[in-house]
Amino acid sequence: MSRVGKIARRTFLIGSAAIAGGVAFGVYAVRTPHANPLLDRLADGEASFNPWVKISKDAITLITPHADKGQGVASAQAVLIAEELDLEMDQFQISFGEPAAAYYNRALADEALPFMSSNEGRIAESSRTIAGALLKPLGIQGTGGSSSMPDSFDKLREAGAIARETLKLAASEDTGVPVGELRTEAGAVLLPDGTAIPYTELAAKAATLQPVTEITLREPSEWRLIGQPTKRVDMVAKSTGTMAYGIDLKVEGMVHAAIRINPRQNGAMVSYDAAKALEMRGVQKVVEITGGIAVIADNTWRAIRAAEAVEIEWGPAAYPDEQEQHWEAVAASFNDDNLDLQWRDDGDVDAAFGDSSDVFEAEYRSPYVAHAPLEPLNAIVLVGNDETEVWTGSQVPQFLQMRVGAITGHASDRVKFHNQFIGGSFGHRLEVRFVEQAAEIAVQMRGIPVKLTYSREEDFAHDFPRHIAMGRGRGSVTDGKVEAIDLSIAAPAVQASQFGRLGFPVPGPDVQIAAGAWNNPYSLPNYRMRAYRAPELAPVSSWRAVGAPGAGFIFDSFLDELIHKAGADPMLERIRLMEHEVSRKVLEAVAEMSSWGGELRSGQGRGVAFVESFGVPFAQVVEVTDTDRGIRIDRVWGACDVGTIVDPVNFEGLIQGGIVWGLGHAINCEITYSDGMAEQTNYHAHEGMRMYQTPEIMVRGLQNGSKVRGIGEPMVPPAAPALANAIFAATGKRIREMPFNKHIDFV
Repeated sequence: MSRVGKIARRTFLIGSAAIAGGVAFGVYAVRTPHANPLLDRLADGEASFNPWVKISKDAITLITPHADKGQGVASAQAVLIAEELDLEMDQFQISFGEPAAAYYNRALADEALPFMSSNEGRIAESSRTIAGALLKPLGIQGTGGSSSMPDSFDKLREAGAIARETLKLAASEDTGVPVGELRTEAGAVLLPDGTAIPYTELAAKAATLQPVTEITLREPSEWRLIGQPTKRVDMVAKSTGTMAYGIDLKVEGMVHAAIRINPRQNGAMVSYDAAKALEMRGVQKVVEITGGIAVIADNTWRAIRAAEAVEIEWGPAAYPDEQEQHWEAVAASFNDDNLDLQWRDDGDVDAAFGDSSDVFEAEYRSPYVAHAPLEPLNAIVLVGNDETEVWTGSQVPQFLQMRVGAITGHASDRVKFHNQFIGGSFGHRLEVRFVEQAAEIAVQMRGIPVKLTYSREEDFAHDFPRHIAMGRGRGSVTDGKVEAIDLSIAAPAVQASQFGRLGFPVPGPDVQIAAGAWNNPYSLPNYRMRAYRAPELAPVSSWRAVGAPGAGFIFDSFLDELIHKAGADPMLERIRLMEHEVSRKVLEAVAEMSSWGGELRSGQGRGVAFVESFGVPFAQVVEVTDTDRGIRIDRVWGACDVGTIVDPVNFEGLIQGGIVWGLGHAINCEITYSDGMAEQTNYHAHEGMRMYQTPEIMVRGLQNGSKVRGIGEPMVPPAAPALANAIFAATGKRIREMPFNKHIDFV
């Protein structure tokens, strides 16, 4: 049995013991519902049936607790509730609500377990159920890992159905008409004679009733909204430039702050001289915070300019100064002492290689990459005597409350948090360091709201980027087929770095070192996959799809090289090797979409890649042309399976945007360190894909999978290997390192 099999069995046994014997939390804690946080703040005549629905005589409010970072999840959550509650999209308002254990994300458990998503066997499914149950007492509310739809799909429909049935009961008690003779439509309960009683008129009566929890969810054939194009709740505001993000907020009496922090991450400040800054217009004061200083002024621009004027001596970095030293540290980690986990050990790789000298070897690199969303980090913090208020956008609100409370001296439940729409994240808002800094400033300005806004340069300098990774592959082919792969990937542990900053170190292997490489459901005759943990280098964090963009690039590129070495067709060999039916259909779909095997013009080439991440099998075909000025990306085809598509328009847009994101970063982007500091300070040195470079993108969503999956990230990992494979097909040049513009020109 492979090591992962042993761990899976151990996970199942431990989880079972926790449930049966109360080792972790006890049966009572797992089964007991969390309190409805809306009940504490209901006005007279308002009704709340569960944590997601509130109705007054004036409005219907749907709580959409997963953070919206531009992916449209606020709208998607509302659709799920409205589907069962029989609301039209213009009949309600949404709110992110306040952080609460009731909004715990049970879907986070899946990625924490060492089972392939394609494994739906008894042990795997039982372990997922147990792990999800154990998350309930923890009450962790979080948005990430493409988990919003898997977490929300059932429970938000249930929330809508409970509200619907309770409103029908209220109408029955008011009118005397039996519940069985009532129906609902467009925000109203309908009597047999056609009379419509709006939900808002039933709120006061419903508030006196116990919610009806015996409900039946509608069959897919009855859905009105799910699976249909809907107008996102934020679309008009975003299309007209009236959308308010955290950076747009104003609080009466607030002052503005900007920071200068040691550009060597986590380094100390030795000394500073703020004399010049204090003489500048609008500057009120300069204060010390961890690792640097903050300037308080009457507007953001003046605060930033004054912060730049402060003369500061910085301490050294706690990691190697130069980028090449980082790569040397990763390269030195391929040894038994640094083995994090052997994820796969299928067949007998050593026997397959035997004494043959015809073993192909290759090495790949995936660099540090910044998150760099359009909205720079920002937060407003007001520290009072009894509580702290925070306004910003965050994917981890409870961690934010805990960390801010530790600074301001208030318990977590006395940190009132107002979540905001986020202007892009890609994992950036899983961090809370910027809010901690705002709190440090606000503690020194008690009673005055402080708005901290990062300059773009500070945002780049203090981003916690995607981790670097190096892959080394050995492989062999036999009779025109891939026979054996021995793949090793070394990288720092992203989870240890990220959760360590939140005060929650993660024990055990780091699944993200090998994500995208160990979990692809190919049936290779002989496949060994080992992950090696490099020492902590520059602090890193989750970047869109986390480990899969790097490890997926490494695995799929190496597989493509072996397929070409065997003389096989890149698409047909992948399909032959794919044992998972849902994934095989994804490959077959992208082959059909792209007319794979059709005639190409001179200088053209196509590449295919398949990477599974967060349970979503995703295949892409990229078509390029080798011009006299460089590579032009002409067209991209993408196919995936998410089980159920909630909104096909948003689904297509997310995938198209994610493919552009993945291609642009593969071509242009990396973070490198010199003298302990990030050398890239703005978009000019970390450039996304330009409009003129953007290819035509065709998308197909399959719905064969048995589970609902998220699509915020899985389109990113296949983009880089598909492009690299296409470049090889067009030019014969194999690129094994991102960004590709270090090796080839693009137009």
